[in-house]
Amino acid sequence: MAFRTALLSSLLATLFALPAHAGSPSLQRADKLLASTPLIDGHNDLPYIIASYGKPPYDIDAYDLNHTMPHETDIARMHKGHLSGQFWAVYVPGELKSGWAKVGLEQLELTRRMIAKYPKALQPAYSADDIERAFKQKRVASLIGLEGGHMIENSLGALRAYYMLGARYLTLTHNVTLDWADAAMDAPKHKGLTPFGKEVVREMNRLGMLVDLSHVSADVMRDAIATSEAPVIFSHSSARALTDHPRNVPDDVLASVPKNGGIVMVTYVPSFVSTETMKWVEGLQAAAKAAGSDKAAVQAAQEEYVRVHGKAPKATVKQVADHIDHVAKIAGKDHVGLAADYGGAPMPAGLEDVSMYPTLFAELMDRGWSDADLKKLAGTNLIRVFREAEKQAARLQKTRAPSIATIEQLDGKKTQAAE
Repeated sequence: MAFRTALLSSLLATLFALPAHAGSPSLQRADKLLASTPLIDGHNDLPYIIASYGKPPYDIDAYDLNHTMPHETDIARMHKGHLSGQFWAVYVPGELKSGWAKVGLEQLELTRRMIAKYPKALQPAYSADDIERAFKQKRVASLIGLEGGHMIENSLGALRAYYMLGARYLTLTHNVTLDWADAAMDAPKHKGLTPFGKEVVREMNRLGMLVDLSHVSADVMRDAIATSEAPVIFSHSSARALTDHPRNVPDDVLASVPKNGGIVMVTYVPSFVSTETMKWVEGLQAAAKAAGSDKAAVQAAQEEYVRVHGKAPKATVKQVADHIDHVAKIAGKDHVGLAADYGGAPMPAGLEDVSMYPTLFAELMDRGWSDADLKKLAGTNLIRVFREAEKQAARLQKTRAPSIATIEQLDGKKTQAAE
């Protein structure tokens, strides 16, 4: 009897530890669907993890994706999750005082070496056709996105050079307002895009580089959509109506996306999809700020906050699905995609790493999503957007030469970068 009781307890513990959809018909259906259609994620910070936390940093051999790695991404888990296309983010903190282009180029070069190291698993991708070709060859189409317009250092020539090196989207800002665009997480200076900022968008259209509006202020979102002749993307954002975080997309912007033809790639970041988590994080940040600049005092304040308030509330698969449903309701199912934003931080329960995309698809299946609409969400929406951007670039290149405009000419002032 004791043995049976122990066995039953063990089985129950195992069952309760599994995601809600584990072993369900919906999960089996999700696995089957994702094996038949490209699954493209808009944002993964693995290059930054290797550059910052590798042992030693920047060493792609030491951080071996053929083995289970300490963060969320490696080859075995990519295959298990049916990941077939990934935008690898080249991220440089905007808070750096100088050297944005240098650090950006170093990380872009690292990303290219990382992709080249695994030719059986990863395939360099620069176009919509490349994504589809990699899927047929059962390799992960590996694209590069620049996370933050500070990396071009107010230079359209630098923008073009990044494109030549393989970058296929530029997030106009990160968390710091630039000379030509306001960031969502910083004080606005321009009430949107400056004339030079609009010229950046136009030059991206001419190149065929996707205009990414994650991280920018709502006014920049509106200005960029009004300016762009090609579909825009939000490479990793969620719905502000559900979680009132400045990184999320307001409903009026969501409603404008279909006319532009763009896509909102919903992220898993807990504080973007859970109001409870967002408020907990805001409290932690306030406690740290009140402690001043002394590192020991900040750490003590954060530890005290956790002691009093407990650990951060866990976001859930259902909350991520709620945001996908909301974007689909306002913008339409032709204009929604996925971008987990795996990058070393805790993720929602059931979506902890790149192996777990099927769990989210199973949740949406249980909500009544059709296979046809789930294929759009997985990747065909992004492929359509990318192909249309390429089409507009081919048109524009017939009539428009590379822009040699400068921020001094268009904005009529000396900029921070020029000082």
